[in-house]
Amino acid sequence: MSSDPSEPAARIDREIRPLPAPLSADVLAARRVLPAKPAGVELVGERVRLRPYEPADAPELHAISNGSPVARLGREIGVYDADELVWRYLFDGPFADAEGLRRVHDAIAAQPDARTFVVAERSSGALLGSISLLANHPAHLKVEIGSIWYTPAVQRTGVGMEVTTLVANHVFGLGYQRFEWKCNALNLRSRLFATRFGFTFEGIQEAHLIVKDRRRDTAWFRLLADEWSPAES
Repeated sequence: MSSDPSEPAARIDREIRPLPAPLSADVLAARRVLPAKPAGVELVGERVRLRPYEPADAPELHAISNGSPVARLGREIGVYDADELVWRYLFDGPFADAEGLRRVHDAIAAQPDARTFVVAERSSGALLGSISLLANHPAHLKVEIGSIWYTPAVQRTGVGMEVTTLVANHVFGLGYQRFEWKCNALNLRSRLFATRFGFTFEGIQEAHLIVKDRRRDTAWFRLLADEWSPAES
């Protein structure tokens, strides 16, 4: 056996692997029609409706996420810690007032590769939270779901599963091949949800970002088109 430490690297360097087969014309065609900014569609499920965010939504979004008692979908919650239950692992928040929330949501919604949606009760239209499609790359048929939050009144009720199913059905129906989920590596609830939903954990990018003056390590997950079967929300 050779003791030359460079031998494994040299052996790998000599190994030439074939490229995968080209994607079909039908798959590649989506790159020509998908917009740089995700479309502002409405998605309707059994209990929820997603529609494009509007600045006028800010007061209600603030009211359901600022620590005040709130009732939604027949469930009530009293005074709560808004940082602990909603905002701790997100880029911004908690917000002292609706104007602060509006500025942040407006900024996300204005990004050229993003689209922000509010999540509402299907029957009443009362707001439940907000999600965004981010980092949209039609040329590579990939998009991310992120900036996700729900009022504590509907957390652990299946709303997140219904919303994510609606969005996955939508993006894969459009022709995307990769659906991404990223979160603070410390956010164990988010990581557990991603795994339960069917996303595959790809690893942790350490010191990925600086958020609220702290280092953020980011956990990466992905779901591929050939791993997804259209599902009922």
